Amino acid sequence: MPDKRVLIIDDETDFCLLIKNYFVKKNFEVFVSHTLKDGMDCLEKIKPDILFLDNNLPDGLGWEKTEYISKHYPQISINLISAFQYNPDAFKQNTSVKIWEKPISLSELNQYLN
Repeated sequence: MPDKRVLIIDDETDFCLLIKNYFVKKNFEVFVSHTLKDGMDCLEKIKPDILFLDNNLPDGLGWEKTEYISKHYPQISINLISAFQYNPDAFKQNTSVKIWEKPISLSELNQYLN
């Protein structure tokens, strides 16, 4: 039985496949959504332990949902991901949020999980 649940909301198929395979090998149950709407629906249904949320999605900005997710799902470890420069000051108050810049290295993921 998987240890924890991970939800990846990102429109880059290759990135999702890479991260999904990484977590599956670590015995996580992994769910993937490629749009913000589908991701938020999935979030409600599966209530993951860990969330990887891209900012630039086809139907909106994922990072704008961070406050909502933190408020309604305080148990989730939120990981914001983007290939673009970001403003880390916007999330300094929320200690449950980690910001990752693409590409994410697997060694960094290993450190994160330990």
